[in-house]
Amino acid sequence: MPRMLDVSEDVRAEIGDAEADRLLVGDNTPGSYDCTSCRTPGDSEQERTSTVLFVGDETAVLAFAHASCIPSQVVQVAEEQLQGAVRSITRGDAEHPEGPNSEQAVLGVTSGLVLIDDELHPALVVEPTGAIARPGTDGSRGDEFLQLLLEQGFQPAHRVDLMPSVLHGWSVLLAMGRLHAVLQPGTGGTPVAWWQAHAPLQVTEGWRTAANKSQTVLLFAAPAGAIGQQPREDLLRDALDKAAAAGLLVSAAMPLAGT
Repeated sequence: MPRMLDVSEDVRAEIGDAEADRLLVGDNTPGSYDCTSCRTPGDSEQERTSTVLFVGDETAVLAFAHASCIPSQVVQVAEEQLQGAVRSITRGDAEHPEGPNSEQAVLGVTSGLVLIDDELHPALVVEPTGAIARPGTDGSRGDEFLQLLLEQGFQPAHRVDLMPSVLHGWSVLLAMGRLHAVLQPGTGGTPVAWWQAHAPLQVTEGWRTAANKSQTVLLFAAPAGAIGQQPREDLLRDALDKAAAAGLLVSAAMPLAGT
């Protein structure tokens, strides 16, 4: 059955006319799918659907999305991140930290700009909604969120105005100008999603410009209750400074994947 499918000229140019035509008549196209943008189910027989082509240096992966979420387009992703991006697309539970504690807490992520050495740097602030237990434990040892991150290579951030060290193997996935995921090393060297947005997060034009300029994103993490929801960036910076002074902040710099 023909699908209600949108195939942009850019996608058609990448996959070729023959493959594009096969998709449009229903060959090689799933009727139902999980939207690569909002993560909810879609049906290409019932609603307009966009084809989204993730392209690396040697690999390309076709995904599907509600046309109301994003238009059909090509998304350039670094080859070494493509498998991680695919894992992020196909996993629905990655907004939760990995481990049995995932049902108790969700990672809240806020984007902002941090001034270091008179230069604005794009940053993400991560704070769980509750205590994070070590996977495989009953949580009796209390909140181990920071300790788990230190074991992953994050460093204590005693001051926010100092540039964090690069955490190799981790990256921040930005696609179509929106924040999709934070990727971490997986088994066999394939990146997997440490955090995944249910729906891609909007970032400001200033944040996106700074990220594209530096190709690096700073990530600050604090335990539940250390930062809180701050309505302005100056208040967020104050909260970060207080958390750092109290020894409740860790940080890392990681490369930007995507655009």
